[in-house]
Amino acid sequence: MTPKLCPSCTMTITPDNFYCANMEKKLHHAMGSFNHYVIVKFKDGVEVEELIQGLEKMASEIDQVKSFEWGKDIESHEMLRQGFTHVFLMAFNGKEEFNAFQTHPNHVEFSGVFSPAIEKIVVLDFPSKLVKAPA
Repeated sequence: MTPKLCPSCTMTITPDNFYCANMEKKLHHAMGSFNHYVIVKFKDGVEVEELIQGLEKMASEIDQVKSFEWGKDIESHEMLRQGFTHVFLMAFNGKEEFNAFQTHPNHVEFSGVFSPAIEKIVVLDFPSKLVKAPA
């Protein structure tokens, strides 16, 4: 991403600089993230913990991944989740970073291990707008 000036305070905004001291550290630099959400139902007999460890390792080794988090559903009724149990969320500094991630050798290699373990999958890739900043 090319650095640009914040119109509110003329501070230079970069991917590593989201905060502005002039605004009491409120996140007013609405830098859009590009998000990659993967929702899966694993096949029976799959060692899910091993796959998750591999996914965590892969995400930590690829510089383009700004953040990574995952979770397992514990609240929804089966009728609502339709068999899906896990969600994996990755954020990138933009679509270009996401595109670089998609073709990164570590991602390509891990996909070869991850894909055969999946019974059902939903993938959503989208730019997001920050509406409410974390406190």
